[in-house]
Amino acid sequence: MSQPGLREVEHEITVSAPAAAVYRLIAEVRNWPRIFPPTIYVDREALGEGAERIRIWATANGEAKNWTSRRTLDPDRLRITFRQEVSAPPVAAMGGTWIIEPVSADECRVRLLHDYRAVDDDPKSLEWIDVAVDRNSRSELAALKDNVEAAHAAEDLTFSFEDTVQVGGSAKDVFDFVNEAHAWPERLPHVATVRFEESTPGLQELEMDTRAKDGSVHTTKSYRVTFPHEKIAYKQVTLPALMTLHTGYWTFAENDAGVAASSQHTVTINTANIARILGPEATVADAKEYVRNALSTNSRATLSYAKDYAEARA
Repeated sequence: MSQPGLREVEHEITVSAPAAAVYRLIAEVRNWPRIFPPTIYVDREALGEGAERIRIWATANGEAKNWTSRRTLDPDRLRITFRQEVSAPPVAAMGGTWIIEPVSADECRVRLLHDYRAVDDDPKSLEWIDVAVDRNSRSELAALKDNVEAAHAAEDLTFSFEDTVQVGGSAKDVFDFVNEAHAWPERLPHVATVRFEESTPGLQELEMDTRAKDGSVHTTKSYRVTFPHEKIAYKQVTLPALMTLHTGYWTFAENDAGVAASSQHTVTINTANIARILGPEATVADAKEYVRNALSTNSRATLSYAKDYAEARA
């Protein structure tokens, strides 16, 4: 029998892929920002015996939240149970189970179970959680289905790359330059305007207008998760026409010569817009080169200015 104030819900979807492949995709949390639209970043800590602790940053009803969960992996039964260790208000407690059930050799049913309660069992808070869980569960399952079923097609469309500069300064100063995005319009020539919020320390919402070489201005919005003074991870949620995915991170690794400052990008090409943007003869390879050049140009510029900033303070 359910406890008073405890809500239990279930969502499911049928996926045209083997059950074991779907299980592996859900089990490997490092890919979640790529396959689940609400997820910004996931940090994982192994606990042994099939258990792990994961810290998740994600959006819920348009708000960025973060929480910590423990998971138990059961590859034999194709089940993953999870329980939030530290929940974000208005959630008081939340847990659940992923259950993958084979339908045939090439098809399975994915069931996502949740149980939760609101802080002080407040009815309005519970209603807010109902909406968030329903929206995120539907989004996650639909994204999971799309990702698995299109895995082979998308494999050639997704790529990663990284730019690094050596800085004769401190990791803190380089980190500060990238972290203080509200100051970018004064510090970076290619940034026209910035709208920046950090209502929760370490969890940022960044919307900015950047100038391209041809003078055009493009608006992008990202959520960022910061780990002073080592890393800033982000996920772009409003994307240029040639991308269906853009995630990445900045890292600041101290070494004997100072700091290796890097900018990493993972991108999926939007094939539907290649011809419109690059011309009817353009290929996926052309689109990859175009996107890489555009992103690397901005990253290298930011790293170069961060280098000057940090070295002036060394």
